[in-house]
Amino acid sequence: MAEYWSTLDVDLHLAVDPASGRRVGLEQALREAIRDGRLGAGTRLPSTRTLAAELGLARGTVSAAYDQLVAEGHLVATRGSGTRVAELGTQGAGNPSPAKATAGVSARGEPAGSPQRLAHNLRPGTPDLSHFPRAAWLRAARRAVNAAPNEAFGYGDPRGRIELRRALAEYLGRARGVRTDAERIIIVSGAVQGLALLGQVLGGTFAMEDPYIPLFHEVVRSHGAQVAPLPVDDDGARVDLLRGPDFDGAGTAVVTPSHQYPIGSTLHPARRQALVEWARAGRRVIVEDDYDGEFRYDRQPVGAVQGMAPERTVYLGTASKTLGPAVRLAWLVLPEHLVGPLTEAKRHADHQSESLGQLTLAEFIASHDYDRHIRAARLRYRRRRDLLAERLHTRAGRPAAGFALGGIAAGLHALVRLEPAGMTEAEVLKRAAEFDLDLEGLGDLWHTPPANTLASSAARPQGIVVGFGSPTEAAYPRALDALVRTLSWR
Repeated sequence: MAEYWSTLDVDLHLAVDPASGRRVGLEQALREAIRDGRLGAGTRLPSTRTLAAELGLARGTVSAAYDQLVAEGHLVATRGSGTRVAELGTQGAGNPSPAKATAGVSARGEPAGSPQRLAHNLRPGTPDLSHFPRAAWLRAARRAVNAAPNEAFGYGDPRGRIELRRALAEYLGRARGVRTDAERIIIVSGAVQGLALLGQVLGGTFAMEDPYIPLFHEVVRSHGAQVAPLPVDDDGARVDLLRGPDFDGAGTAVVTPSHQYPIGSTLHPARRQALVEWARAGRRVIVEDDYDGEFRYDRQPVGAVQGMAPERTVYLGTASKTLGPAVRLAWLVLPEHLVGPLTEAKRHADHQSESLGQLTLAEFIASHDYDRHIRAARLRYRRRRDLLAERLHTRAGRPAAGFALGGIAAGLHALVRLEPAGMTEAEVLKRAAEFDLDLEGLGDLWHTPPANTLASSAARPQGIVVGFGSPTEAAYPRALDALVRTLSWR
């Protein structure tokens, strides 16, 4: 069997069997490529002259093979637009039919048996993805790639591109009060990777806020550290408990000082000072998760704790809330003594984060397009926050009762605390589903379930976490309508 390589719209391996004759062999090779999906529906084939030259065949042989496959319905020939694979020709294993493609998968891509995505989405976790700055990002990417040295497209420093680390050092110092330089920054693919590396390098026991993101607890544990839940109240993490017996072995505290997730509180200044003193006294480490610190609505954004104790604080920042999770870029600003160990851990984890996105983000920051994007987003989310507060304050014209709205001074989410006399969390989530509204309950975010804790009901409130950043501008009012109906008495 003779084998040939053909360059079509994509590289394609064609096995033409001369024993069947050149024309018949080419027909069989193309037919198989269409049936197994290597040539997808709509793919434009090369001209008969081009394919003949590539395969070393006579042009008439290729024309005859094309004519036969057109007659069979595998190809469609249109004057002026060439020969393409027909829609009915893509039923092979490589490109399954719609029926096969959706077997075991719901209409929206979730595994079979999982809940269908609801019409209205107020779940927290993402910004409004329709406002991703596509045009500005493309301009930054074009400038960055054109200016990049050749070595930027090869393997590089595990800490990340120096262009981005320099841009971040300047931006974080100016906008977040972070004290650092480019040599103490490591670029990671997200907060999950950042926490995984820290769990691996620091080990021991991590005091982590409770409630918080369960995945983050799991990541730290799975990379060699233990987790001790640190209670949270309206003044932020209960830093005073770090000196108690439950945290004797804790060498690291993971906190969200600017806007606790999910309660929404800001760490009280006295607690900030106490946290820094705790870290310095025992040569411990603070991990500051500053996931949405840029979005503050009642005053200037609160500066980072890292600026108070850069020698004891790891600052974890991300582009997931300011731009979008798809950017997959986050950063660790490290005390000097952790730079070497974290760099080696990053090298062994994946060697380096991808470079082209780093170059683009560096240019995006350096051109101040990042600042302009954040300012516009801050105004947009403040309007949404205000509308949420207004709608829930009156609940369709009636005074609000049965819940209290909190955590709205900053960020992209708010907490609707449910009062004991009103509906339970389970009842609210059930009603939300009836109104086609997707919400997140506070109960899923506690480190331990209520039945296994000594915490009082006041310390373990029931509530709903409302992500007012998630919907598009057009969808947001309708989502609020569904929320108001959900929280209204029957």
